[in-house]
Amino acid sequence: MSLTSHLQELKKKHESLSNAVEVAQRSPGVDDLEISRLKKQKLHLKEEITRLSAG
Repeated sequence: MSLTSHLQELKKKHESLSNAVEVAQRSPGVDDLEISRLKKQKLHLKEEITRLSAG
């Protein structure tokens, strides 16, 4: 897999997680720990995208 396609995949996953966080925050039955877990995954992806883009 090329770096460009890998970055595109990471960005798609980041956007998907972003949407999932928004939906979870609007849903009253979703646990705060689940939202926190999603946010951590999102942050990890963002850091990975930044690291690969800079390198």
